Amino acid sequence: MSTLNRKKVRQRIHRRIRKKVAGTNACPRLAVNYSNQHIYAQVIDDTAGNTLCAASSLDKGVENAASNQSTAEKVGELVAKRAKEAKIEKVVFDRGGHLYHGKIKALADAARKAGLQF
Repeated sequence: MSTLNRKKVRQRIHRRIRKKVAGTNACPRLAVNYSNQHIYAQVIDDTAGNTLCAASSLDKGVENAASNQSTAEKVGELVAKRAKEAKIEKVVFDRGGHLYHGKIKALADAARKAGLQF
């Protein structure tokens, strides 16, 4: 039996989550991903296949960008602010196969604190 690497395990978990989680126009999906250097968040309408708004650590509103919890909080606040501007209040959270811990939890908590409902 061969062992799976972390990337393949995360992709398998993500596929399993995506079978259950889908965004609609009334309740879009907040998809979160991160790399070693940056954090990304998108609000997606899966029925139309459109990204309604997005934020990342590459944006000008985020200073001292790195892939850590404090940057994740800033990105969470920024994506919630942009979603509010697009008149989106309720979303479905998609953690992208990552554990709900650390950066993912910090981003989700900041988005909730800024007014998004999960």
